[in-house]
Amino acid sequence: MKHKFYLLISIAFIMSCADNKTKTKSAQDSTAEIAVDYKGTASITQGIATTTAEDIYTCERGRKTDVGEITSTDGKKWVVPAATNYTNTTFPFAADLFNSCEEKKYASPQEALSAIGTPNTIEIDEDGDVFTAYIFADNYFEMYVNGVAVGKDKVPFTEFNSSVVSFKVQKPFTIAMKLVDWEEHLGVGCEANRGKDFHAGDGGMVAVIKDTENNIIATTDEKWKAQTYYTAPITDLSCVSEDGAYRYSENCDTSGGQEGSEFYALHWELPNDWMKTDFDDTNWPNASTYTNNTIGVNNKPAYTNFTSVFDDAKDNAQFIWSTNVVLDNEVLVRYTIN
Repeated sequence: MKHKFYLLISIAFIMSCADNKTKTKSAQDSTAEIAVDYKGTASITQGIATTTAEDIYTCERGRKTDVGEITSTDGKKWVVPAATNYTNTTFPFAADLFNSCEEKKYASPQEALSAIGTPNTIEIDEDGDVFTAYIFADNYFEMYVNGVAVGKDKVPFTEFNSSVVSFKVQKPFTIAMKLVDWEEHLGVGCEANRGKDFHAGDGGMVAVIKDTENNIIATTDEKWKAQTYYTAPITDLSCVSEDGAYRYSENCDTSGGQEGSEFYALHWELPNDWMKTDFDDTNWPNASTYTNNTIGVNNKPAYTNFTSVFDDAKDNAQFIWSTNVVLDNEVLVRYTIN
């Protein structure tokens, strides 16, 4: 009986080793398949990220604002939906133009500015002029002027809000913004929506910058630069392509589904000093522009209450993003005002 017992152990051990080899081979095959399908410069992740922080902001009618981490096939770790300064107390919050989460529901720019009073002005140049930026972002933004943090969004996800940022600077100056389309399912750029558990979200940002005399000096349009750094969900890696600094995903499926464990995501490392004035963005694509209908703001009072600002008859601001407003989830934009 003892020999039979040892024989059974030996067989079990051999089968276990064979099973582990099969699993290793399967993982290698999967990695090889990814390498064959994808020829770009991004790091690749697959499936759902591990949640590292829950509810960094809560709103009674809003979605969860969690943060996660996921490891790509090349061993790099990525924060999703993005590494932000939301919990950084030294990075100032923007003032509320409209924020239903905090019951700041102003019906017009005049009412909002009257309630706000004088927004906290971030001084960049002591002898500069004061400028005011009006911003609607789907979902989240962080704004820098000449590399100095001047304002971040109070509501990372929903309900939709709009913001006011005031800063004092000399011309010319450079605006740089990090834009994030937040996600409910971390790591795959998805949320429950329209009957699907894993529905691809969409982004979009519009901004108007005015001087102290209420003159518009800049609006978001195709002259801004925009580059994507996180694209998801991707169901087929062969759908994406690159041409120099251009990262295209317009041929990718955006229909989502009921389960997202097999979805891929593409991640690129943010360049150092991307928010600084002397950062070279000349090889970045120009921003793509989108209509109000495409972004879907016609039922959002955070936007519609302020169309006199965003849709000025003489200088209509346009929604901007990268080339894919649905799949690109972390986008950097820049613009210099001369």
